[in-house]
Amino acid sequence: MLDALGASIGRRCRVLDLGSGPGSLSVRILRRFPGARVAALDYDPVVRAIGEGALGDEGGRLEWIDVKLGRSGWESVLRGRHYDAAVSTTALHWLTRPELRRLYLGLGRVVRRGGVFLNGDRMPWGRRERELAALGEKVRKVRAPVRKSRGSWNAWDRWWRDARRVPELREAFREHDRRSASHPEHGELTIDDHLAGLRAAGFATVGVIWQDFDNRVLYARR
Repeated sequence: MLDALGASIGRRCRVLDLGSGPGSLSVRILRRFPGARVAALDYDPVVRAIGEGALGDEGGRLEWIDVKLGRSGWESVLRGRHYDAAVSTTALHWLTRPELRRLYLGLGRVVRRGGVFLNGDRMPWGRRERELAALGEKVRKVRAPVRKSRGSWNAWDRWWRDARRVPELREAFREHDRRSASHPEHGELTIDDHLAGLRAAGFATVGVIWQDFDNRVLYARR
């Protein structure tokens, strides 16, 4: 993703990190491109608090923004600023289809003409590619068999339990719990949903530039 970012827009750039979490991708961009500035957007107060506590503002180059992506008019929090690029990793699959469409329409208004969007995430095949989807599922089970006592989900749950014990995060967890209570269940977004949403938002060049079955990096140029 960073190779494609540098080749597309150069080293001096303003970048949005959508669903930034604690800023793991944001800080990679800042270290790779010394002339870059990043706005890290996330709705979870816990991961934002961890990111701000660990990274601060990186010498004025990193801004933390509280926003619910996909909400109608979400981009108004950027106060009319325009960006050279937007990036995201393993975050947008949480959105519903209407939220994804609204996210991309807003992105089309804040990414400058010629700017790019890069998304690294699991983006399953659509209904027309059921055979490929089944093949990918078989390969995933061979590579990472499900274990009841050990596995990534257990580690993820343990991380959240440990984080709740940190006194400095107590207030952030209160807000986290309030916001999570209204989080709806929804189906998976397919690669077709992403492609259609980006094209509808005015991105002219849209395509997958890397993939391992349904784990992909999606590239779009406005």
